[in-house]
Formats: sequence, structure tokens, C-alpha cells
Amino acid sequence: MLPRARPRLLVTLLAVALVGALTGCSLFEDDKPSTPVAQPTAGTAGGGSQLEIPTTVAAGQVSLLQRLGEDGPMRTLSVERNGAWQCVDCAGDGVTSRGTLAPELTERLQVLLANPRLADETDQARRYRTTCIDALTSSLITSTGLITSQDCPGEELTPVAGEILLLLTQATPAEVKG
Repeated sequence: MLPRARPRLLVTLLAVALVGALTGCSLFEDDKPSTPVAQPTAGTAGGGSQLEIPTTVAAGQVSLLQRLGEDGPMRTLSVERNGAWQCVDCAGDGVTSRGTLAPELTERLQVLLANPRLADETDQARRYRTTCIDALTSSLITSTGLITSQDCPGEELTPVAGEILLLLTQATPAEVKG
């Protein structure tokens, strides 16, 4: 594999994992909290045809995909407009956790997601390329697009997306740990 192809592959796999986690049913079914679920996997649909990978979600929603290195477990956190969240494999143990953000955090998240500067922080706008190996890679999927960051020296922080990432990791079981 070419060195420049790896970052694109990682982003693609992250997006495919999100599709796998979100397809078929609502995030907030009536099953019990902390029920073990299968870990999302990358793949193709229909016997080999490529999946269309979403890079946005509806306005007011956000998804966070995190992976430590190339072989670490994938954490998938999805937050609805009303603050309800679901985190798949947050601790790397296959368990799904659910909850609701406090009203003030939900309001703050909505303000951040509506910030017009967020569009300038997307991977496409920044022409973002991952640069570190075995770093924690966090990808936010917002209505403006995909915003990726890595926990490594020299990584330029995105102000609005960085605040969203911090809010999500402090208010839910998805923790930024490298």
C-alpha cells in the first residue's frame, strides 16, 4: 500500500464503520442499556458493490469515530439534536452505552454545530491528511462534512471542531486517550 493511501483508507474505514453502526434501525431502540453488540465492520454491500459513504449527518446531529492506531477498536458515538447519545464500543469491549447530554451541554453543542466557521474546518476545506502512525484519530461527522484530527505532536487544532470533540469526550464515555 502506498504511504499516502493509508490516511484515505482509515477515513474510509471509519465512515464505513459508521454506516454499519447506523443502518437498518434507529439508534435508540428499546433494548437495554449496556447490551453487548457486534462491533461495526467495514465491507461492501450487495456482494462486492461499493457502499456510498456518508460524510455528513442531519443538521444538529454529530457522530464521532475514534480509533487508536490502525488495529485498535473503533468507538462510535452518535448524538441526536435533542442530546440523546449512543456510544458503541466506547471501552473497546463491544458494549453499547446510551444517555442524554445535560440541557446546557445540548444547547452548547447545537451552538457549536451551527457555527459557520465549522465549514472551514472540514477535511475537504483544510485538505487534511493524517500524518501520525498509531495515534488516536478522531473523526467528527457533521452536517458541514467530515472533520478529522489526530492526537500527535504538531497537529493543528481546529477551534470549533476541537470544542465539539472536547464536549463530547467529557460528557460521554468516549474519552480522548492516546
